[in-house]
Amino acid sequence: MNNATAALPGGRAAAGTTRRRNYARHYGWFVVPAGVVVLAVILFPWAFTLFMSAHDWKIGGGHAYVGFDNYRKLFTDDRFLWSVARTLYFTALAVLLPMVLGVAAALVFNRNFPLRGLARTIFILPMMATPVAVALVWTMMFHPQLGVLNWILMQFGIPPSMWIYDAKTVIPTLVMVEVWHWTPLVMLIVLGGLASLPQDPYEAAKIDGASPWQSFRHITLPLLMPFIVVALIIRAIDALKAFDTIYVITQGGPGTSSETINIFLYLQGFAYYNMGYASAVVVVFFLLIVSLAGLLLWTRNRVKDAL
Repeated sequence: MNNATAALPGGRAAAGTTRRRNYARHYGWFVVPAGVVVLAVILFPWAFTLFMSAHDWKIGGGHAYVGFDNYRKLFTDDRFLWSVARTLYFTALAVLLPMVLGVAAALVFNRNFPLRGLARTIFILPMMATPVAVALVWTMMFHPQLGVLNWILMQFGIPPSMWIYDAKTVIPTLVMVEVWHWTPLVMLIVLGGLASLPQDPYEAAKIDGASPWQSFRHITLPLLMPFIVVALIIRAIDALKAFDTIYVITQGGPGTSSETINIFLYLQGFAYYNMGYASAVVVVFFLLIVSLAGLLLWTRNRVKDAL
């Protein structure tokens, strides 16, 4: 293309198109390493998991194709169905309580008071600990004879509790550990939202004579709702796939009373060596998480549109 042609508008457009094609042809190769990593780290494991779920696969033994038999067996396995129910029960409590306490803590720490920075630091310290370390400490505290929790109860004349050693109290007790560990995360998310709120609506509400509760109900809560939904999504997915804390404290006991889907999956795969059945559990659990995440994201978009 000569200089005269390039000077014309059509010539400039053609030259730009040629350059873009050259860029795409040469720089497209830079995408290949990322594609290989995605294929190796994500796609291949999932494809192999689906392959194993269609087989009767034992570690150290042979495997035979069984089609959808593993999935049919799952939905007639009372132990698996109870693990799903326990997972949903645990998730509901482990999400609701940190959300309520986290929002309340954020409202408190958003106010100015002496030593507020120190109080915030102390409050978020539990979140800094690893789940296994947290589980080990709480396991000692839950001991029926030597645990400090029963000692505190007895100081107030309350009978000692069996905590994690009673089928009726084990799930609420595990939820208590989750609440202590992850309420600071909700507080930080909501506190960030409070720091970004505009002050003009509050000044207008004060002029109109609105009470603090009315300001919270009609101004703070609606403006905070996107941040609350984000915290809800994070907590729901994290609680749904909780494993390390539960396994370290109870290993699914007493009996199977705290056996969630993750514990059931671990036992099937690495205690009973039934990898085909465990792979079917992985697929079903993945679909459950995706469905819940989709529902929460839909809720977030509805809340965003409403605002």
